[in-house]
Amino acid sequence: MIVEPKVKGFICITAHPDGCRESVRRQIEYVKSKKPEHPANAPKKVLVIGASTGYGLASRITAAFGYGADTLGIMFEKEATEKRTATPGMYNTKAFEAFAAQEGLFAESINGDAFSDDVKAQAIDIIRNNLGKVDMVVYSLAAPRRTDRDGTVYSSVLKTIGQDYTNKTLDLRTNEITRVTVPHANEEEVAATIKVMGGEDWQEWIRQLSDAGVLAESATTVAYSYIGPEVTHPIYFNGTIGMAKKHLEDTANALREQYARQGLKAYVSVNKGLVTQASSAIPIVPLYMSLLYKVMKEQGLHEGCIEQMERLFRERLTLPEIPVDAENRIRVDDYEMKPEVQQAVRAAWDAVNTENLKEYADIDGYYEDFYHMFGFRYDNIDYSRDVEI
Repeated sequence: MIVEPKVKGFICITAHPDGCRESVRRQIEYVKSKKPEHPANAPKKVLVIGASTGYGLASRITAAFGYGADTLGIMFEKEATEKRTATPGMYNTKAFEAFAAQEGLFAESINGDAFSDDVKAQAIDIIRNNLGKVDMVVYSLAAPRRTDRDGTVYSSVLKTIGQDYTNKTLDLRTNEITRVTVPHANEEEVAATIKVMGGEDWQEWIRQLSDAGVLAESATTVAYSYIGPEVTHPIYFNGTIGMAKKHLEDTANALREQYARQGLKAYVSVNKGLVTQASSAIPIVPLYMSLLYKVMKEQGLHEGCIEQMERLFRERLTLPEIPVDAENRIRVDDYEMKPEVQQAVRAAWDAVNTENLKEYADIDGYYEDFYHMFGFRYDNIDYSRDVEI
């Protein structure tokens, strides 16, 4: 099949297997180009929950190819059919496993619902039989819905809390600056979003791993979050997603207390804003991201997923004493939140409109990252070639 990008709304419904492999290869090469500073403290047996794209995939690549870790990844992806490509996460994972095998690294993946007890049981069996115990658990799940044990389905929503919020946004279909009103959520929607994106499932993973005896003493577990600037706070930090992320932070504190005797180190890492399948769906955020990209590139501070995760491991997670802020959060959004960066982004936000978009926003960089997520627009890939999907 000759595979071309087909974009609907904020998502691309096709993925290119060669392009996804190239994406994984480039991330591996980047990690290999960096020298670990504290390899003695690095994890060697790593479970990544949400391992097929974005920060989860970058974490798995960093652990494996930066520190020689054996990894087990949990994902929820679709295989290809005769007429439809697989999801990019499926191609990413197959590429990762192939590269890991070339270097003698253990790399297995479970394709299933990470919220389910069945997938947790499968993971425990694989760990027990192949890894013994895991010394790091990365929780990087970004799911739109969750089916609970009793069959109840909870769906997360991207809404504000208390009142509606209106501001500028970037229409990704037309490259026009428009205004959007984000409605506020009711209590049921807030609770459902916390159920899907909060820390309950993270805590359940740790409980089952610990009870099964496959969580190592003094293990580290980290979940990922985002805070961002004031302009996005109503829909993110103070919105439904933000409430879920606050629950994630409370869970980290609870895990440290609950498993203090085992020496468990539990953290939330606040990462930089990036183009991901999740962030592309959030109103207002794509415009902020494209402005941020331009400013951070001009100031020599821009990082993608792999640069962020490599720095998280090298400058935070593998240190004898992990640096945290007053709320016990790891901060690798430090470059994004520099005053000089945010002041420049704020000025651009006030000035940008449809006519001057390219003057203030790195719209080309935004789209390059967007298409790269699905394996497209790599200059060394022949997209006219008939490929096996």
